[in-house]
Amino acid sequence: MVVADPSRESAGALQYALSHVVVENDELILLHVESSYSWWNTFSFRKIYSLTPGPMPNSSEGGGGVGEGDFLEAMRQVCRIAQPKIPVRLERTQLMEETKDKANTILNKSNLLRVDLLIIGQRRGFSTAILGTSRYKLSGGSGTKGLDTAEYLIENSKCTCVAVQKRGQNAGYVLNTKTHKNFWLLA
Repeated sequence: MVVADPSRESAGALQYALSHVVVENDELILLHVESSYSWWNTFSFRKIYSLTPGPMPNSSEGGGGVGEGDFLEAMRQVCRIAQPKIPVRLERTQLMEETKDKANTILNKSNLLRVDLLIIGQRRGFSTAILGTSRYKLSGGSGTKGLDTAEYLIENSKCTCVAVQKRGQNAGYVLNTKTHKNFWLLA
């Protein structure tokens, strides 16, 4: 399962999954967590999905921007072009009412769907790498080290979770899992 949203990080995670993870008998699930306060800039989505040759999937004739739901169809089209034999399922879910928390919503959905591998794009700027974030706290530890959504999923997911950071056009990926931190995959 790939966590899908109209961001550069999500596009990198999908590209990694299609080129290095999915094999012939797999099913790929694209999960989007919808919220009423979504702030995504869907205009930038047109530039991110230049992975596909030719015109942007589901783009309007007049050159308008991509809508909130259109990016999922565009991602499905990218999957069909890159791996035509792999079935792709779109899953949309709302933030859980109890927590209003994206990470726990993703964990819950991955458990319900019995996912074997969870892939999420990870944004890591210079300040995040040095200072960390304070969104989530490690459970079960005495420290209060801050975790971003991807790190929280890595630490708390029942299945294997891979956080992907795409590095440039041909510079490969930096991968983070429970057992490997900042693993550089040059591919």
